[in-house]
Amino acid sequence: MFKEEPVTITVRVQPNARQNKVTGFKDGVWQLTIAAPPVKGKANQGLIKFLSDILGVAKSNLAIEKGMASKRKTIAVNGLTRSQAMKQLGSQVL
Repeated sequence: MFKEEPVTITVRVQPNARQNKVTGFKDGVWQLTIAAPPVKGKANQGLIKFLSDILGVAKSNLAIEKGMASKRKTIAVNGLTRSQAMKQLGSQVL
């Protein structure tokens, strides 16, 4: 069965913020704030849930490929094209 390659996006996460939001896009990296604290994977779980809501895909279609313990992460997204993912994230920037 043919399975499409996942799209990857790079994010820089600021945990422990007041709210989850997309704050910008700089040098090919999405800047995000996540309300969850960086304790026992809570920020990573919060990030996946937040991205799933924004991108309109199931949480199971998202995976952190690189940077589990870093602020800079590479996220694999299944079920969207790169342009769809960029458009969805861009629509969230205030």
